Amino acid sequence: MRRALSPDAKETFVATRGEEQCVVLYPLDYWEGEIEPRMRGLNMFNQEDRVFVRQLNRWADEVTMDAQGRIAVPKPLVEFAGLQPGEKALVIGAFDRLEVWDPAGFEAHINDQPDYESLAERVMGGI
Repeated sequence: MRRALSPDAKETFVATRGEEQCVVLYPLDYWEGEIEPRMRGLNMFNQEDRVFVRQLNRWADEVTMDAQGRIAVPKPLVEFAGLQPGEKALVIGAFDRLEVWDPAGFEAHINDQPDYESLAERVMGGI
């Protein structure tokens, strides 16, 4: 993970709530260069925009890797994602971010989705 990070990330991520029941980790440089400018561009006179910015930032917390490359996920995010302290977590690379899931929660989420073949055809079929 350390090798894939830009030096500008300073071995730091912004951890926040994911769209489903997971924790999302954005490299600090991506958060500052992509996410924050997009949030600043939202219309704070629009209620949905205000609520979204508040929710995303409410959960956001900077976390830095330790010498072994581990990240301590903040307790509110651990509880939100249903992670169990001392138990395994599933970490998925999703291009510009990492997602941290409770393995059983991820399995339940995946099983509740359309089958992969149909989804792949709908999403990627037109390429």
